[in-house]
Amino acid sequence: MFAFTGGAFAQKGGLSLKSHSALVMDAQRGHVLFHKNADNVMPIASITKLMTAIVVLDAQLPLDEEIVIEAADVDVIKNTRSRLRVGGSLTRQEMLRLALMSSENRAAAALGRSYPGGTNAFVAAMNRKAFELGMDNSYFVDPTGLNSANVSTARDLVKMVNAAYDYDVIREFSTTAAHEVMFTDGDRSVQFVNTNNLVRSSNWDIGVSKTGFLSEAGRCLVMQANITGKQIIIVLLDSWGKNSRLGDANRVKKWMEIGFARKVRG
Repeated sequence: MFAFTGGAFAQKGGLSLKSHSALVMDAQRGHVLFHKNADNVMPIASITKLMTAIVVLDAQLPLDEEIVIEAADVDVIKNTRSRLRVGGSLTRQEMLRLALMSSENRAAAALGRSYPGGTNAFVAAMNRKAFELGMDNSYFVDPTGLNSANVSTARDLVKMVNAAYDYDVIREFSTTAAHEVMFTDGDRSVQFVNTNNLVRSSNWDIGVSKTGFLSEAGRCLVMQANITGKQIIIVLLDSWGKNSRLGDANRVKKWMEIGFARKVRG
């Protein structure tokens, strides 16, 4: 766990973001470079799935174990669609990959349900992990993020993203651009793509990525990325436009690059 310290760039001019809440941090030094409403407690939608992945991996459950999608995994809160059919099965590894890269809700639900003790025990483990990470203003109620009662702050989520970066599997799966899945039910294959278009951009070097969207949460994005040679964590919550979270991420990157160029010239 790292301590937050104020940075030379914190709340400096020249950076205007559309997201309602945001925080940018130099992860190596623990310096906050920019913050905006960083302590507002807000719904975090599918950003929740990063904590889901952390809890699954901490439990050291076998990644090659087959998990069957059950009716209990179907979303009855938002009635979102899924290409994972009830009765079909995938390995825990594939479920984890789809939950992280493609924000697959049935995959995340199945990961929680197949945890020892079931979903209730899984959610309890999520909240224990949040406490362990010092996420004092966060609370989880399900492994998908579909419930708007999954809440956190930008300041807390920096801690979760920083912790997620320590897991090789999360770094790989959350930044996978596209992945084809072979299903045993009917021998069909389905192509899944990452919900964050920036992982496909040659202009970005992203280590961890997760998007989220609910009407109550707006469009959200968290990332760890290498910018100007620094490991930077970006948290963007409740971005009002369809593409504004990506625009905000690009604005952060450009702001840092301009500041770095000025520092070099100076």
